[in-house]
This record gives sequence, structure tokens and C-alpha cells, in this order.
Amino acid sequence: MAEGPWFFCLKHDAVEPRDGCAERHRLGPYDTRQEAEHALQAVAERNEELEAEDRRWKGE
Repeated sequence: MAEGPWFFCLKHDAVEPRDGCAERHRLGPYDTRQEAEHALQAVAERNEELEAEDRRWKGE
């Protein structure tokens, strides 16, 4: 199995090794390919957590 780091390319909607697309098109680095495969899910979960925290701060 290839070693990381791994990145998720937003331009191609695919996991890539270090020498993939330009950094501006990628999320990462991730230690494993599996982590990179779930990058969008992790971003969505973090966004939900931050939005909930914002609502708490605003007293909603």
C-alpha cells in the first residue's frame, strides 16, 4: 500500500497522492487514503458543529 500524505482534490472529486493537483484545489494532507476519502464528510461535520456553537453564542 502506498504511503501518505493523501489529499482530496475538489476539482476532480478524487483522492490523490502528494504530487496531484495544485494545493488550491485540495483538502489535506491526511495520513491515510481512507481519511482523505472522507474529507468532505469531515468538513460537513465540522461546519455543523461550528454553526451550532455560533447559535449557542447568539443565544438561539
